[in-house]
Amino acid sequence: MPTVAFHTLGCKVNHYETEALWQLFKQAGYEKIDFEQSADVYVINTCTVTNTGDKKSRQVIRRAIRRNPEAVVAVTGCYAQTTPHEIMAIPGVDIVVGTSGRDNLIDYVNRYLREREPINAVSNIMKAREYEELDVPEFTDRTRASLKIQEGCNNFCTFCIIPWARGLMRSRKPESVIEQANKLVAAGYKEIVLTGIHTGGYGEDLEDYNLARLLRELDTKVPGLKRIRISSIEASQITDEVIEVLNSSDKMCRHLHVPLQAGDDNVLKRMRRKYTTDEFRRKIEQLHQALPDVAITTDIIVGFPGETEEMYENGYRFIEEMKFAELHVFPYSKRSGTPAARMEDQVDEEVKNRRVHELIALSDKLALEYSGKFVGDVLEVIPEEPYKEAPDSGLYVGHSDNYLKLVFEANESLVGKICKVRLDEPGSEYCKGTFARVLSEETLKA
Repeated sequence: MPTVAFHTLGCKVNHYETEALWQLFKQAGYEKIDFEQSADVYVINTCTVTNTGDKKSRQVIRRAIRRNPEAVVAVTGCYAQTTPHEIMAIPGVDIVVGTSGRDNLIDYVNRYLREREPINAVSNIMKAREYEELDVPEFTDRTRASLKIQEGCNNFCTFCIIPWARGLMRSRKPESVIEQANKLVAAGYKEIVLTGIHTGGYGEDLEDYNLARLLRELDTKVPGLKRIRISSIEASQITDEVIEVLNSSDKMCRHLHVPLQAGDDNVLKRMRRKYTTDEFRRKIEQLHQALPDVAITTDIIVGFPGETEEMYENGYRFIEEMKFAELHVFPYSKRSGTPAARMEDQVDEEVKNRRVHELIALSDKLALEYSGKFVGDVLEVIPEEPYKEAPDSGLYVGHSDNYLKLVFEANESLVGKICKVRLDEPGSEYCKGTFARVLSEETLKA
């Protein structure tokens, strides 16, 4: 039986797509082995969101070639899409496919085995208008399933290369989304995370259809589904209709990831973001009214070109005022080919580093405040895996619907089931809890 090994760099969408590629190899009779072993085929799914992403991708490609110089080495993903010639120039790379046409990967492998000629199958992604169907009926991770609903982005923020790597907005057909959601529930998943490059923009390219309608249909047409989580949504896409669905559905998780990127209007303008801090604030207030105790998490870029100390401090105060449940903090990193990389007033690395540390400390404080509200409450948690800090302790980790990570006593048989867990002790990363009971299928159906 031929063997295949995968390595994924970058975001959740890449991880989803690697799972989809594994399905293709599985159907073709391959066995999956660890990337550190000698495989017949290596598939590296690359990231290009920063220059470091490119560098890491090249390191992983070279590692595969060293491990088995006889193997077929196939490179896909965003870095493959934007700079295929750089990858083709690495001796030992056999196949390069970008972010479309990946459903032909097995054909390319077979062709390479016959002809032994390198294959560059990267096409112009800016011309892609159809969503590429890549089905994932089950995941290596048994507890939370991702469901990709759209591809591409039309925003062209000044720091971001992704529209050039992924192309313009294209949505998956609603019936295809519902069909895959039903398959995932049949495979035993209780929670589905809707994911994409610009998830909240779903439906903008469809006629008379939008994200709110999709959420309603997932609620009504997928029996057995208990939780729907949106991986990320822009403030401008949180429409009254979306808020209405969040409010009325008992399946929507009380958690939204809404990227802010900067808490100062001057910086937002230079980033070419489509909102002001005032508009952002109003959306967050609406969400809190519709979903009391909702967890709002966000992304922040610090040290964007031209960010003065005053702008940074404005942002710090705004973030504090928004009471986020958690921040993902990134120092601005130059991405060749983007307008921001050519901007003057690049911020000194030491200044960026200090600001990152200050915001991480703020994130810990906000996370502790948020989790502290739920002490004594019994939450619904899906145990995911043993607690890595103490693997033999009988403790497991799982997420509540409002995205708190709880550690509590459980066992292997409870993984993937919905459990009632009391939160005893808040924490910035993990909260401690006590297992109460499993929700029976009968209770869940009621």
